[in-house]
Amino acid sequence: MIRAQEIRLVGEKGEQLGIMPLSQAQEAARKQNLDLVEVAPTAAPPVCRLLDYGKYKYQQAKKEQEMKKTQKVSMLREIRMRPKIGVHDFDAKARVALKLLMEGAKVKVTIMFRGREITHPELGYKLLQRMSETLGEVSATERQPVMEGRRMNVILSPTSKPKAKPKEEVKEVKDAKTEDT
Repeated sequence: MIRAQEIRLVGEKGEQLGIMPLSQAQEAARKQNLDLVEVAPTAAPPVCRLLDYGKYKYQQAKKEQEMKKTQKVSMLREIRMRPKIGVHDFDAKARVALKLLMEGAKVKVTIMFRGREITHPELGYKLLQRMSETLGEVSATERQPVMEGRRMNVILSPTSKPKAKPKEEVKEVKDAKTEDT
């Protein structure tokens, strides 16, 4: 597939073998039982390399897998509410959002307006502000509240994890009671 008449040949270990005609380079590859692969087609003259193509493809696939392992995937999860949500329901939604943020996912909090509720978008705005304040320790507001059709939403992204968890505090209280007795 190499179209150039003269090429710059690089050996299997990276050593320069010089500029030579294509036929001579193909003969050298045949003698060493290797493949002739064009590495830099835009160079003058084009650069070709002697290597085992199957082994090269395998190494490239391995590098790609390693890159995928180290790559952080951020999910966007959505929590939906209505403007007339109760206090306890709001708290339950906030706990779910907190759990998702602790797992490293971004959270999109959406207020859905139905019927005449759309005439009071300030209620939805206040609710989203309250959610942002509630989760302020573990999240940062990525996008301010925005109205899209009959929905208003905000996107929260996780920040660093908090230092103390509530469960650890409960254990300390139990330990203090057992020491007194």
